[in-house]
Amino acid sequence: MKAIQITNPGEIKIIDKEIPKASEGEALLKVLYCGICGADVASYTGNQPFTTYPRIPGHEFSAQIVEIPENDKGLKAGDVVTCNPYFNCGECYACKRGIVNACHDNQTMGVQRDGSFQEYITMPVERIIDGKGLSAKELALIEPFSISCHALSRARINKGDNLLIMGAGPIGLFALIKAKSMGARVLIADMLESRLELANEFGADCTVNVKETDLHKACEEFTKGNGFDVCVEACGTPETFLSCINESAHGANIILIGNGKRETTFVHSVILKKELNIFGSRNAFTKDFEELINLVKDGKADIIKMVSGVYDVDNAREAFEALSHNDGTLAKLLINFEA
Repeated sequence: MKAIQITNPGEIKIIDKEIPKASEGEALLKVLYCGICGADVASYTGNQPFTTYPRIPGHEFSAQIVEIPENDKGLKAGDVVTCNPYFNCGECYACKRGIVNACHDNQTMGVQRDGSFQEYITMPVERIIDGKGLSAKELALIEPFSISCHALSRARINKGDNLLIMGAGPIGLFALIKAKSMGARVLIADMLESRLELANEFGADCTVNVKETDLHKACEEFTKGNGFDVCVEACGTPETFLSCINESAHGANIILIGNGKRETTFVHSVILKKELNIFGSRNAFTKDFEELINLVKDGKADIIKMVSGVYDVDNAREAFEALSHNDGTLAKLLINFEA
């Protein structure tokens, strides 16, 4: 079978390897579509500190069951599914408390272990999630959607709340879709007009291009001077984190999704003064996947608009190069393993 392997930073090969054999409690899956995550791009460019080489990337995917043992999920051969790709140890302090998404020894497919960019994979049955009739392309988008869904679950969000999202990349846009389904009023800010145009398509109540518009004035107008009930940081920069603090209401919730790479310096007394609640967010739970599959199935989220292009396996390098030099016009790119 074919597999896409990052051999070293900047180097991708299409390799041939044996189709894996399922062990006890595992199913054999035929991969259909894989999404390229920012973590995969970071592995390709050499900016992912957790990746070792060579590595088969990928953890956003859909697949068809080829073989599966009897199970209490009702899953059978032929079903189109997705999977929870975050492998936890089950023994650390976090796992013992049920916080398996923040396992001390977390191994995400495509990063700490080989991932889904291959024609066949095996998966523990417990990690396989029924696709409930969604298309293979839609199911390949559920994992990044789950990152945003889990993040928003970290803090209470009420219908009518004013919610700020800093960053209109795929994770910020998925957060927008989920927040709108919860009845929030959403202002989303970014530097790239093409991303904000997509945010408008997904129902943003207000979009702000921070290169052209004063963010603080726009936030003041949107919230009538009260500040935001919830702020979501989806960029990972000190500037966007500070914007969340500055634009938050007293008693607000701030949720951090963006993976920061630079230090943030500020006088923390503002957190005390406003009595802010700040939440980190990592990975997702299987229940987040299931919730979102139902949301898409019920027609409440047209996530297929997130797909900017589909590449064949043999053209994987071109897809990675496109995202490595993304000017903001690309959201999600998929690799087609279905053929």
